Amino acid sequence: MPYLESLRVFVRVVELGSITSGGRDLRLTPAVASNRIKELERRLDVRLFNRTTRKLSPTEVGRAFYDHARNVVQSIEDAEAAASAFSSQPHGSVHVTAPLGVGKRVIAPLIPEFVDAYPDVSVRLRLSDRKVDLLEDNLDVAFFIGRPPDSNLKMRKIIDTPRILCAAPSYLEANGIPQVPEDLRRHNCLLLRYPRSPEWYWTLRTSAGKLRMDVTGKYDSDDGDVLLNWALAGRGIVNKPRFDVSRALSDGRLVEILPDTPPEPALFGCLYPHRRLQDNKVRLLIDYMIRRCRNKLVREDNQSDRGSLRA
Repeated sequence: MPYLESLRVFVRVVELGSITSGGRDLRLTPAVASNRIKELERRLDVRLFNRTTRKLSPTEVGRAFYDHARNVVQSIEDAEAAASAFSSQPHGSVHVTAPLGVGKRVIAPLIPEFVDAYPDVSVRLRLSDRKVDLLEDNLDVAFFIGRPPDSNLKMRKIIDTPRILCAAPSYLEANGIPQVPEDLRRHNCLLLRYPRSPEWYWTLRTSAGKLRMDVTGKYDSDDGDVLLNWALAGRGIVNKPRFDVSRALSDGRLVEILPDTPPEPALFGCLYPHRRLQDNKVRLLIDYMIRRCRNKLVREDNQSDRGSLRA
C-alpha cells in the first residue's frame, strides 16, 4: 500500500503542479507528500521532477511514468468505487460550501432530509459569496452559480437557472422604469463586488445576441443578500437568479424589469476535487442535491413567472 499511496501522490502533484496542492488534495501535509515522492524516486532510481525555487515540473522520465501511474491509480479507484456501492451504510463528514443566497434558500433546506436518509453522515456547510479554494480549505464539494473557475476540479452541472433584473415599486416610481437596456446606465445598479469579482458589467440577451452593459451604482457588496435587502428597500436595480427573488416577485415587493432582454442564465453546478466523487458519501450527496435542486428550482421558476413589468 505505501507504493500505491506514493503513486497517488505523484499523479496529483503532476496534475496540480505542486507538492503542497497534491498533498492537500489527498489530505496529506506537504512534508508527507514530499517524502512520498522521494520514496518513489528512490524505489525507481530516477528523478521524476525538476525542482527550482519557483517551479516544479516533471522530467522526461516523470512525464512518461505519469501516463502509466495515472492508469494504475484510476483502475484501482474504479475498483474501490465499484466495491463501495455494495458497502454498508456510508459514514463520516462531508464538507460543503455554497454561495450565501443559494446556500440559504436551496442547499441548506435539503440537507436534513439527506442526513435523515444516511444518519451516519454529517454535513458541514459553509456559506460564502467569495471564491474558495477546495484544496486549501479541505472541502469536498463546492456549489456555485455563474462561470466555473478554470481548474483541475471536476464539475457536474445542475441546471441553467434564469436571472432577472428587478427593483422595488418604490424605486421605479421615484426613478422611472427602464424602457431599453441602455437606460440602465442612468440607474442605480446594485453590484456584487469583491477582489477578482467578475460582476463589473451585466450581459443581457437581446434579439441581436448578447449585449454587455457597463453599469454603475452607489452601492456594492460582497454579500448577495445585502444586495437583495437594498433592492427591497428601494435602493436600486439588482441582477439575481429568479429562484432567489421568487417570493418577493410573487408578493409584489419586487418587480421584474426589461423582461424581453433578461440577463444571461447562470450555470448552477458543483465542483469537487479529482476523483473525490468516488467517496460513496460524497457521490450520494451530489446525486441527491442535483436531483432535488433541479426539481426545486424548476418549480419555483414556474411559480414566479408573474410580476413582470413590461414597457
